[in-house]
Amino acid sequence: MTSLFLVNILLALAWGAVTGNFSEVNLAFGFVLGLGALYLIREQVGTTIYFQRFAKGIGLAALFVYELVLSAWRVAVIVLQPRIELQPGIIAFPLTVDRDFEITMLANLITLTPGTLSVDVSEDRKILYVHCIDVPDPQATIDDIKNGFERKILEVFR
Repeated sequence: MTSLFLVNILLALAWGAVTGNFSEVNLAFGFVLGLGALYLIREQVGTTIYFQRFAKGIGLAALFVYELVLSAWRVAVIVLQPRIELQPGIIAFPLTVDRDFEITMLANLITLTPGTLSVDVSEDRKILYVHCIDVPDPQATIDDIKNGFERKILEVFR
């Protein structure tokens, strides 16, 4: 999987060298062209898993954008209310992800979502502490994170 990603990056760099343009847009276009080339030979070189993971990565990015817009809307509604009644709190989120980069990615996705902030990870790396601007039902928030970001991260990286 990782080697195919590097091959895809090399194909994008080769595209940049052939065109003589190393702008971000041209390299991204080269990456997409490389992805297409690898897709054409996927069965001969056994790259079907790469494309499945790539699609799941796109799904994770789409979920993040959806959650970003939804939570930004919720925070805007809270701020615009004449009388703000919040139940802020810190929840202890039990982690299923166990690798450092997975925990870091989950914490960053949570922090980048308005209204939530990753505060700390327990020393045994089993619990992520998250501050929420409004958390009337802590278990529902835990379930949302577990069935959203954490599940998608596990799908992409396992």
